[in-house]
Amino acid sequence: MPEITLLATHQLFNGEQRRYRHYSRYNQCDMTFSVYLPSRALQGYRLPVVYCLGGLTCTDENFCIKSGAQRFAAEWGIVLVMPDTSPRGTDVADANIYSLGQGAGFYVNATQQPWVQHYQMYDYVVTELPELIEKHFPVNEQRSLCGHSMGGHGALMIALKNPQRYLAVSAFAPIAHPIAGTWGQEAFTAYLGENQADWAVYDSTELITQNPPPFPILIDQGSVDEYYPAQLHPQDFVQAARFKGVNIRYHLRKDYDHSYYFVSTFIESHISFHAEAFGL
Repeated sequence: MPEITLLATHQLFNGEQRRYRHYSRYNQCDMTFSVYLPSRALQGYRLPVVYCLGGLTCTDENFCIKSGAQRFAAEWGIVLVMPDTSPRGTDVADANIYSLGQGAGFYVNATQQPWVQHYQMYDYVVTELPELIEKHFPVNEQRSLCGHSMGGHGALMIALKNPQRYLAVSAFAPIAHPIAGTWGQEAFTAYLGENQADWAVYDSTELITQNPPPFPILIDQGSVDEYYPAQLHPQDFVQAARFKGVNIRYHLRKDYDHSYYFVSTFIESHISFHAEAFGL
């Protein structure tokens, strides 16, 4: 049986948008991920890669269908990798609210029942998925992270916990201080338990105060986002980052909301930001 199975492929901006399935040793279930390969990758050139993390209720397909990122990745010669947002399957624990369970993995390694068996999304994104990508696709050692909403939390948090692995991180409307909002509090309680010290190691605002990163950060936030600031708290993260002298660019975008209309409007600047970090 192949290590990864191709599910679909589409021609896009002279490159290919592909979707794959594989069995995850960390999540102990089948996982899907999507990859955009620019034309230069199809020609065998080894290119840098941006891992694009989705938000609550999303799959690996939301970003690749709605963001418009491929047009700019094609221009710069950047591979895009879009993982699913959680484990899935009939044997995988779930909840009857959209902010917990399947579609809401929060990119943590769960320690509590019934989540611990399958919800190891931190190790999946940091270790397992890059191993597969670097084995099966023409990418080089340059990596960065981008995310939207819960995926913005994942991108910031993962980059801050692994500064040696990534050259930059960007986020759209990130859940930037999850322990300060009900989404994060409920998810962290379920996945990690009641001890808030265990939450802090997955909270970007807490992390940046302890270990300011060497790489640049870009955040875009819509001013009429229905979840801003109560669930997102980007201002907490930005204040902490600036206090520590971090290279952070923050834009509060007037009259934009939380949707992919917002993401697609500013995705070009994010791909250019990553290209700059890659030295392209």
